[in-house]
Amino acid sequence: MAAAVRAGCAHKGFISVTRRGSHSSTALKPQYDAIVIGAGHNGLIASAYLQKGGLKTAVLERRHVLGGAAVSEEIIPGFHFSRASYLLSLLRPHIYQDLELKKHGLKVYIRDPYSFTPMLEDGVRGRPPRSLTLGADLEKTQQEIGKFSEKDAKVYPDFLSYLERLACAIHPLLDAPPVDIPGLTQGSLRKKITALGSLKPLVKSGLKLGKNIPDFYELVTAPAIKVLNRWFESEPLRATLATDSVIGANTSPNNPGSGYVLLHHVMGELEKEKGAWGYVEGGMGGVSQSIARSARSLGADIFTNRDVKQVLIGQDGSAKGIILTDGTEVHSKVVLSNATPYITFKQLTPKDALPEAFITAVDQIDYTSPVTKINVAVDKLPNFLAAPNSADGKPGPHHQCSIHLNCESMEVLEEAYREGQQGCPSSRPMIEMTIPSVLDPTLAPPGCHVVSLFIQFTPYLLEGRRAWTDEDRERFADTVFDWVEHYAPGFKNSIVGKDILTPPDLERVFGLTGGNIFHGSMSLDQLYLARPLPSVADYRSPVKGLYLCGSGSHPGGGVMGAAGWNSALKVLADFKRL
Repeated sequence: MAAAVRAGCAHKGFISVTRRGSHSSTALKPQYDAIVIGAGHNGLIASAYLQKGGLKTAVLERRHVLGGAAVSEEIIPGFHFSRASYLLSLLRPHIYQDLELKKHGLKVYIRDPYSFTPMLEDGVRGRPPRSLTLGADLEKTQQEIGKFSEKDAKVYPDFLSYLERLACAIHPLLDAPPVDIPGLTQGSLRKKITALGSLKPLVKSGLKLGKNIPDFYELVTAPAIKVLNRWFESEPLRATLATDSVIGANTSPNNPGSGYVLLHHVMGELEKEKGAWGYVEGGMGGVSQSIARSARSLGADIFTNRDVKQVLIGQDGSAKGIILTDGTEVHSKVVLSNATPYITFKQLTPKDALPEAFITAVDQIDYTSPVTKINVAVDKLPNFLAAPNSADGKPGPHHQCSIHLNCESMEVLEEAYREGQQGCPSSRPMIEMTIPSVLDPTLAPPGCHVVSLFIQFTPYLLEGRRAWTDEDRERFADTVFDWVEHYAPGFKNSIVGKDILTPPDLERVFGLTGGNIFHGSMSLDQLYLARPLPSVADYRSPVKGLYLCGSGSHPGGGVMGAAGWNSALKVLADFKRL
């Protein structure tokens, strides 16, 4: 990681106060019903539901701040960043309501429009370069698309309806554990009858899909480019939509399975508004803090600066609690891990507690990450050639969007991917820029802004063998800033400070194995019944009393809170039988 700061608006009479992690005033008890390792959003949600279910629960976070990857940090004086995760949408509606997150301080700025793709081209007859803006106003969006293709503008509403039909059918699967295969095939008749209930969400999804089942099958298995080419002819629209299929994933729109993530384009929901994406006031840590406040109000104990060294295993081979790095033992009847499956089973669980074949399978889970995140503090609003700033300097509608740079064509995206696969950071990387401070003034001093740059494709090891150095980080950041400068001249001179997080930095800071933001690849071989492995898809580990509750389990990263909710239900059901 590299961070740098120069004198700027953060120091122009602006008094900055570093936000600290949220510490519990309650002392850590020696015994709990349940212990959750890691205070990411899934761990916090699991703790809230366990506490609602009557289990005295403690959450132990190794860092000084709650939230896992959904954190807000003042890493540059006066500027508060969503340091890793940066947008909110796929927070499950029933969790939002059950935990009364609005009451507990969650405030979201919904973005409309939500997508802006400027072209890197010369303007015609003194006009600015073209751009493509997508938003909730369908008529305006069609006008934007019509600048590139009237045909595409006409069919775009049908494309959205197509995605929405398929996305609606997925919701029952997100909000329930996968089908209980062991329960259906092993044990007593009573156990098998009970396990039949796990089929209900799958049947419900199938009935919702109906005649659309073949379309759904094609979408989840096909390359995104195949789907997009069938609908559209204009490169800027296809490339902009294709970014949804590869964001955070080490894949190309030309690769099979990339079509599934297109559903995220419409799967989101915020405050009952379908497909909405927004910025959380105060940064993404605002989500985590609101969940933590809800969990605490229910009686959960939540602690920061508590680094778990190992899961305690009893003589009967079951989980009995945890040991902290300072030697403190805390006992419990069950343990839930919000860490990645790799950390859970390779670092926290004693090796002799797990079957050798299982450990071998854990080693095969794919955590490849193509992502570098750069957080940038600037002393003025970026000024895009394709949409020049107004004379008064106020943000335009496009500033609140996800701003897609180097996304003019599918070939540009494909070339960036190819370079990454060869062990080199992309020379023309795919960049998703967001400027949340245009809607949330709490994030930066007056006149200044926080800029998030989510960049692909960068390898974990350079040339497949060499670790990143500070010089490598700076060189790549300069490449990224040069490209931003092409679209928004003056950007480089506006930089007050920066925070560079390559895949190894994301791993070290946030515990994201391989730097993978989803706790493991979202490829078809690591979804639903196979997430993270077929033998632990039901959140139960081979160690009795040890469960997974993080994004490495179903339904995976991006679907906020579902793994925490599902795992808590599984624990509560098992607890009744203890």
